[in-house]
Amino acid sequence: MAPAVAREVPLSRPNPQALATAGFTLLELLVVVAIIGLLAAYAGPRYFGQIGKSEQAVARSQVEGFHRALAGYRLDMGSFPSSEEGLASLTGMPPTAAAGAATWRGPYLSKAVPLDPWGRPYIYRNPGVRGDYDLLSYGKDGQPGGSGDAADIGPD
Repeated sequence: MAPAVAREVPLSRPNPQALATAGFTLLELLVVVAIIGLLAAYAGPRYFGQIGKSEQAVARSQVEGFHRALAGYRLDMGSFPSSEEGLASLTGMPPTAAAGAATWRGPYLSKAVPLDPWGRPYIYRNPGVRGDYDLLSYGKDGQPGGSGDAADIGPD
């Protein structure tokens, strides 16, 4: 058998017509961009609407947790914390409750009271307008009242 001989293959120049037709035309790119825009216009509001609903659900869940913690506080102390003591009294004995220190069995929350999902503190008032106390978030707009995302969120 004869040894294999390497042959040199001459390098060819690219065909200028092939280069001119390679890639996408402007019309094809515009069609793709239009389709992506239509999909985003359809799906975007649905996606962002769900985010608003989840923020409301988180706020409602936190308010219910505070409500349960306040019930435990009342069982131990005989009354709800004052507006001045606020929700912070659920994580540490308030200095104004020194007389009831023997009955305080907290903390009633394992962590510090968080801000609402929109970055504002929860509203706690004792005595309340709606009951023994008011505990709520003013919602997305941070103002009393409202509807939809801007509705007040409190115990039902």
